[in-house]
Amino acid sequence: QVQLVESGGGLVQAGGSLRLSCAVSGDMFSSYYMAWFRQVPGKEREYIGVISPRGYSTDYGDSAKGRFTISRDNAKNTVFLQMHSLKPEDTAVYRCAASSGPAPLTSVDAYLYWGQGTQVTVSS
Repeated sequence: QVQLVESGGGLVQAGGSLRLSCAVSGDMFSSYYMAWFRQVPGKEREYIGVISPRGYSTDYGDSAKGRFTISRDNAKNTVFLQMHSLKPEDTAVYRCAASSGPAPLTSVDAYLYWGQGTQVTVSS
């Protein structure tokens, strides 16, 4: 069973930055598309972005473009989400997810494995 464990969340002031990490178990990490989603109670899970298995390409949702960057270290089985210029509306539980493709990678349905999430709270 593949396990994903997020870390790096916390409380930050508006305009600040955070870097989230997601460590993935097993030998297949370098074959997965890795994505970040976020969720607020009562709302649907929101797509943040995805990175290709070797890290050559990324895609971002509208809320992340220009502020967030996804990267990965295949030697360490870890994917990162660097967030800048944080806003109170970025407050959410952030979860990483792994997919073997090829389903639409903006959809939660594409992802078989999920982490438990890490809370990010942005104060105004």
